Amino acid sequence: MKISQEKRARLAYVARRYYLEDQKQSDIARELGVSRPLISRMLSDARELGVVEITIHEPGAKAASLLDRLRLSSSIRGGVLVDDGEDDDATNQTLSRGAVELLGQLGAHRLGVGWGHLIGQLVTWLEENPQPHSGVTDICPLVGNASIPARNYQSNENVRLMAQQLGAAPHFLYLPALPDSLEEKQLLCSTEVYRQIYQQWEQIDTALVNIGNYPSSPDFASLVRYGSLLQHHRACGRMLAYYFNEEGKIIQSEQDFAIQVPIDVLRRCPNLIGVCSANTSVRALRGAIRSGFFTHLVARTGLVKALLEQ
Repeated sequence: MKISQEKRARLAYVARRYYLEDQKQSDIARELGVSRPLISRMLSDARELGVVEITIHEPGAKAASLLDRLRLSSSIRGGVLVDDGEDDDATNQTLSRGAVELLGQLGAHRLGVGWGHLIGQLVTWLEENPQPHSGVTDICPLVGNASIPARNYQSNENVRLMAQQLGAAPHFLYLPALPDSLEEKQLLCSTEVYRQIYQQWEQIDTALVNIGNYPSSPDFASLVRYGSLLQHHRACGRMLAYYFNEEGKIIQSEQDFAIQVPIDVLRRCPNLIGVCSANTSVRALRGAIRSGFFTHLVARTGLVKALLEQ
C-alpha cells in the first residue's frame, strides 16, 4: 500500500513520540489536537506499513541462530555461545561456566582435558563453583606437562583440581609434553606410564580442547619440531600442541616429539569440545572448524558472528 510522504512523516512522528520518547497516547492526541483512538489507529498503521518494526530479543535466540548456521555448514552439532563481559577476564569466566554447563548437557563421564589459557580459567571457575555431582567419573590429561611455570600448562595439576571439584577420579600423565628429542619421546612412549594413559585416551567420551592462535605464547618449540613447515603451510591456530591452517589441515612433522593424544585417537572421541578464549581469532576458529574434529563449541557470540559474516 502506497502512502504519501506527508502521511509517512506524520506516522513516524507519532511512533517516535510513543515508542522512543515514552509519551502516552492521550498526551500525543492532546498535542496534535486529535482523539486518542486516532493515535491508536496511527500506531497500528505505522506497524502495518513498515514505518515501525518491532524486534523481540528473546534470550538465547541469537546464539541459537548462529549455532544453527554452523550446524548446516560444519561438523559442529551444538555448543554454548556467550556475550562479551566487561573485560577479557570476565568473558573468560563466562566461557568457563558455559563449558562446564555443556559437559552436563552432553552427559560427559570420561573426560579428556587439554591445556591453555581458558582451561586454566575454567579450573579457577570450578574452584569457586564446585560441581561435585557433575556426572563426570574420570578425568585425564590429553598432553604432557610443560616445563614452564604457568598454571595453564600444568596438565596433571589442572586434572587434579578439576577432578576434585567435579567429584571425579583423576588419571595422570607423568611425562613431559616436550622431551628433548624424538628419540627420547620414542623411549618414553614405550613405558607402562604411557600405555596406561593411552588406554584412558581410548575410553574418553568427551574432550575439552582449547582453540588457540598461531603464533602462540608459549611457542612449544615449534621451530625445532616443525622447521619451516608451519610457515610453509600457513598455520593459523593451535589445539593442544598441534597446529593447523585455515583450510583445517593438521600440519604434521616427522620430527614432532610432543607427547600428546595421537591425532587419530582424538578424532574418534564422540564429543570434542573446542573452547575459545576471549582473544581467539576468527582465523583460528575457521581453521579449527574446517578440520572437522570439533563437534561442539564454546565461544563468544561476536566471534562466531564475525566468522559467519566473512
